[in-house]
Amino acid sequence: MNIIITGASSGIGKELVKRYKNQGHNVFEISRRSEKYSCDVSDFDKLRAIIKEIVSNNEIDMVIANAGISYPHSKEFMEFNDFKHTIDVNFISVHALLENIVPQMKQNKKGKIVIISSLAGFVASPTSLAYSSSKRALNSYAEALRNQLAPFNIKVINIQPGFIKTEMTDKNKFKMPFLMSLEEGVDEIEKAIAKNKKEYAFPFVFATAVKFLSMLPVSIRDFILQKWAKN
Repeated sequence: MNIIITGASSGIGKELVKRYKNQGHNVFEISRRSEKYSCDVSDFDKLRAIIKEIVSNNEIDMVIANAGISYPHSKEFMEFNDFKHTIDVNFISVHALLENIVPQMKQNKKGKIVIISSLAGFVASPTSLAYSSSKRALNSYAEALRNQLAPFNIKVINIQPGFIKTEMTDKNKFKMPFLMSLEEGVDEIEKAIAKNKKEYAFPFVFATAVKFLSMLPVSIRDFILQKWAKN
């Protein structure tokens, strides 16, 4: 397979690159530290140009939109530039990434699009305004895209992990419930991709708790979130 992976130089992306290469697949690695395709995905013009070049010479079988950032959790109202940067990287870049890939997949009537979202998309934490917002937007985007592309036999897979030990989560100064090792987390992601799961939230217990919280009456949910934010 020809596979494009963003956020490929660290964490989940780096581990996925290693695994798919070991399986004999051709992987196009896109990240700020990539040797061949160096790009900050928030540079939309450069990202689109890189993808256009790759697609013009290769038929893409799978793309994994993994690039993401998170600023430290804070009770303070976020600065606009930091907020915009988070939304650009975590959400808008996904559409820029797919702009030249989707038409090719539609023409070929096959393909797989994997979006790495988060459990944070189910319940918006008051201390991660931009991150939670970007992941909730991704969940909606994945659902709309999945049903739009279904007639073309294109699979859209929305992965919603909890906390996985990476460079990004290492910056968190709070105890992360159900923290998974990188290897454990990517095991789950790889299996979900192989099984063409439409949505896959994990780990199971944490995901179930978060989904339950998201379904509570808003007054109860607000009480829990506000109490949590004080700690």
